[in-house]
Amino acid sequence: MLCACPLLFSTSAGSQQVEPDKKSTLPDAPRAQIPPNQSRNQQRVQLIIYVTRRSYFFPDLATKPAPLSAKGKFELFLNDSISGHAIAGSAAGAGLDQAFNWYAGYGQGAAGYGKRFGAQMARNSSNNFFGTFLLATILRQDPRFFVHDNPSFWGAVKYSLHRIVITRDDSGADVVNSSGLLGPLAGEALANTYLPIESRTVGNTLVRYAGDIGWRASGNLLREYWPTLSRHLLPSKRTAPH
Repeated sequence: MLCACPLLFSTSAGSQQVEPDKKSTLPDAPRAQIPPNQSRNQQRVQLIIYVTRRSYFFPDLATKPAPLSAKGKFELFLNDSISGHAIAGSAAGAGLDQAFNWYAGYGQGAAGYGKRFGAQMARNSSNNFFGTFLLATILRQDPRFFVHDNPSFWGAVKYSLHRIVITRDDSGADVVNSSGLLGPLAGEALANTYLPIESRTVGNTLVRYAGDIGWRASGNLLREYWPTLSRHLLPSKRTAPH
């Protein structure tokens, strides 16, 4: 995962005293170190940075508000395509496809499962290419997921669904998630060049697209709770890296 902790700077009082401007609208200057009594939100941000750097499970969790460059979005597309959740989701999806004999042209057995797994990984990668990199760059939208601090369950469900249709642009404003909605559709259209011929119909393409959106919604819910879950999944890795 290609995320880095932002540099923090501090100013120390010198021989001169500067009177604070109470009416200033400028943001507070960042400090060099997070103090021992840091807020829960700061601890959460540190944990997200640590988890995404070390676990490679959800590289699209945002760790800072600054927008991603085109290069950053391309790197996120690469990382997300080989992330833990991409591999786990593809493995589970291939098993489900084989159990119901979907994509029958791939056959059964280990060879059939391998083909289904490869197709799942390819679909996920192409969806990320279009949604996370290409369209997000052209439309200047932010493909990352911004978690909430201590969300309620229903609040997390609502937010997970909300982020399907609404995202941030590079300036931080909420906009229609065009890149996130059109990216998977373009990816599934591309999948029609390598999936078995019986799966290349318009109806099957739309069914796969609907599945992609549903999978993203459920993934968003897990993303909301991932920092909290990581405290239990990785009990020996609670300290954020320097």
